[in-house]
Amino acid sequence: MRLLHTMLRVGDLQRSIDFYTRILGMKVLRQSENTEYKYTLAFVGYGPESENSVLELTYNWGTDKYDLGTAYGHIALEVDDAADACERIRQVGGKVTREAGPVKGGTTVIAFVEDPDGYKVELIEKHS
Repeated sequence: MRLLHTMLRVGDLQRSIDFYTRILGMKVLRQSENTEYKYTLAFVGYGPESENSVLELTYNWGTDKYDLGTAYGHIALEVDDAADACERIRQVGGKVTREAGPVKGGTTVIAFVEDPDGYKVELIEKHS
């Protein structure tokens, strides 16, 4: 078994694609539209779905906002340097919600950014 994807419902598909591609550096891997059930899917990631886990961005036509609830946590991405990643993300218009620093009670360096729909993305600094 392997993890294939995580699905996020988004309020504006193009805005979300822009965030995940332009700000976080992913690529659109495929996109499809279902006119009968009125939704569009876009799969984004850092490599082919056959070898990597990806994000499925689901836009339900006519729905521009979701209540994120309290059960969802975050997506985590590994980065070489969390502080540098925060600065690059901020420079291109991304929202940093927690600056780079050690996790509470530990030494792993993390940071958090937020996508346009309010989903949290954790940046975890790669161990040397």
